[in-house]
Amino acid sequence: MNQRGIYITKHDKERLRGLIEGEQLDEDAIHIRQLKKELDRAAIVDPKDIPEDVITMNSVVLLKDVESGEERAYALVFPEKAKTREYAVSILAPTGAALLGCRVGDTIIWKVPAGIKKLKVLEVIYQPERLGNFDL
Repeated sequence: MNQRGIYITKHDKERLRGLIEGEQLDEDAIHIRQLKKELDRAAIVDPKDIPEDVITMNSVVLLKDVESGEERAYALVFPEKAKTREYAVSILAPTGAALLGCRVGDTIIWKVPAGIKKLKVLEVIYQPERLGNFDL
């Protein structure tokens, strides 16, 4: 997860807290524990004050696999939207939990069954807050 400060809107933080606490999630899953820690330490800001290069909920980002060089766009979504959009990644998936709060230029590193995966954030293609969509 991120070691620098991250930003989150009050709405997203409340919704994510409710999701984590209201669902029967595997509390032992490392990414769920890390997501909780990120939420605890996140700076709550007004949606219009979120920097435009920060990945927020419902952002679409361009990521590059550091090993293969492959680039792909992903949307960071709530679980109920993960199956309705191509290349959507749920915030409750390890990759999704790692993306929240990252900025352009950051490299996300996490453990997968095949080893360690490294993705670099190349671009925030769409960020709802940047366009004034504060209630997604």
